[in-house]
Amino acid sequence: MSKGETHQAHYDKLMEIFTGYNDASDALYRLKTNDEEKLNAIYNKIKQNLIDSYRIPPGEIINKISQLSIYNNCFMKSYLAVVKQIVDEFHLNQVNKINDVFNYLFYKEYNIVLNENGRIFFNEFEDSHYSSDIHEQNTIHRSIMYDDKISFIIFTESEGFDKNQKLKSDLYPYSRGISLLELCCYHGSVDCFKILITKFQSEITPDCLRYSFLGGNQAIMNECLKVQKPDYECMKYAIISHNIDFVTFLMNEHNIKIDLELCSKYNNLQSFLVYLDQTNDINTCFVYSPNFHLSSLLEYFISNGADINAKTEIGCTPLHLAAIKNSKEAAEILISNGADINAKDKDGCTPLHYTASNNWKEIAEILISNGADINAKNKYGCTPLHYTASNNWKEIAEILISNGADINAKDKDGFTPLHYAARNNSKETAEILISNGADINAKTEIGFTPLHLAARENSKETAEILISNGADINAKDKDGFTPLHYAARNNSKETAEILISNGADINAKDEDRCTPLHYAASNIWKETAEILISNGADINAKNKYGFTPLHYAASNIWKGIAEILISNGADINAKTEIGCTPLHLAAIKNSKEAAEILISNGADINAKDKDGCTPLHYAAGNTKKETAEILISNGADINAKNKDGCTPLYYAAIKNSKEITEILISNGGVISGF
Repeated sequence: MSKGETHQAHYDKLMEIFTGYNDASDALYRLKTNDEEKLNAIYNKIKQNLIDSYRIPPGEIINKISQLSIYNNCFMKSYLAVVKQIVDEFHLNQVNKINDVFNYLFYKEYNIVLNENGRIFFNEFEDSHYSSDIHEQNTIHRSIMYDDKISFIIFTESEGFDKNQKLKSDLYPYSRGISLLELCCYHGSVDCFKILITKFQSEITPDCLRYSFLGGNQAIMNECLKVQKPDYECMKYAIISHNIDFVTFLMNEHNIKIDLELCSKYNNLQSFLVYLDQTNDINTCFVYSPNFHLSSLLEYFISNGADINAKTEIGCTPLHLAAIKNSKEAAEILISNGADINAKDKDGCTPLHYTASNNWKEIAEILISNGADINAKNKYGCTPLHYTASNNWKEIAEILISNGADINAKDKDGFTPLHYAARNNSKETAEILISNGADINAKTEIGFTPLHLAARENSKETAEILISNGADINAKDKDGFTPLHYAARNNSKETAEILISNGADINAKDEDRCTPLHYAASNIWKETAEILISNGADINAKNKYGFTPLHYAASNIWKGIAEILISNGADINAKTEIGCTPLHLAAIKNSKEAAEILISNGADINAKDKDGCTPLHYAAGNTKKETAEILISNGADINAKNKDGCTPLYYAAIKNSKEITEILISNGGVISGF
């Protein structure tokens, strides 16, 4: 048999073996129906050929559907309906790594949240009015989606029609905005496409050609090919479309290589095998084969001499990918055939790192029982336990710890797993780590304890656990920051209250002698400032430069913090080391509202710093017109001189500020002594 015939033999044999897999995958990616009976048939094909025959986890199928739905969004309701059938039959209540917008749409349709972590985006999607209809009735975008020529013409002839308008939506593949013509290409709407081309001379962009491989309209594609040259993104969309003619066209006519990673990501087995047919590159195909969840495909490559430890460009072996995809059978096959259990990718991650970060318990146990290094470190110094702690995977954490994981292992920056748990509010994992001897006050290279991170990120539940287990509430990092400093700086008000109620030093000073109140004032955190003040914060504490919290508040354009400080007894005329009052700072920053508050509360309008400059000198020198006018209207000495004998008018003149010069002169500024 010739070499070419051998290649073809691979293709023919494997296509025959995996006909059911290929048909079910094509049915999903090429779905073009809303008919309930046809959707039931597609579901049954998925169940029989993917879940039952090849034991692909139902959650993995849902994950795939959620990812592909934005490439065929006209049938979003159909995808949601298929997923609902999977959820109902297999009693799923949590799906990892689901597309966030799909998660939201499923919730809107069926009042079921597939992934609780994605709930944080729901308000944003609600504000964007996302729905499974994709576009609202009576919009130009909906006309394009259904290639409704009549309504589209009406929209284009209406007053104010903008031919250059762009749509930004998470319901479509990522872009900086989709033009009307690009939308036609995506949906294969040839009638609307022709109108835009002939009547409005709309530009055929590279994205037009790319989207045409999703829309699948040959006439549109041909027009785009006259103007644009196919690229890698075209191949990506051809692979996603599961149209083998498009894939081979790009490969043969434009010499664009089939991307095996994309083939495996989007279940395009046929294109994957076309690559094998053309190249006979057994090893590269073998590496990506675990992504298909086809154990017999793995065994086929192994029997044909594949390197069991072959690597992708980023250093992943087949065992890495089996670990990522939670493919238990694939992992067992690879290990039994001599796969390196501790192989590292280019980031230094072993397969166990990936199982730990994805919460795959069974794979973790298989790897550990076969000699996986429980404390292997990647190039960042992270062990598998670090990733488990970061993601709050408590069961994996228990497995790792019971098998000898170093509970206090440090990454290259000195972070232990407990630091990761605190930073991400991984409450349950934090409890497990502490109960197994984690150092509650371990410090990073820059002196962070876990409590510092809990305070910074407002991880209030984890903060309570740390404190109840003896965390040093006033521990200082290398800059002298206590946890309360971070809570104040980051507006972590709930955690601030917890810290204070447990004895945190309300007036602790960092290396610059700033208190938590300085940071609350500097960052305009009103509620946190009120909490600090009500618990005894020194309202007039000075840092090493002599700045009080009011100095920082005066530097901001928002008056709220200044009002709170003043009403609680802040020294309105406190001076820094160089003699600046809060009003000087307001003038420098043009904080006119703060200036008005300060003046109305008795600020010395003509106070001088160590160089003899008044607030008006600074307003004039920094060309701050609004603040200058406020100062003048409240009695500022228009001709005040500093130690060098210079007036505000002098500073306005050397800055060539015509407006302020005119204001000063019109209010009695003397033109002399320059």
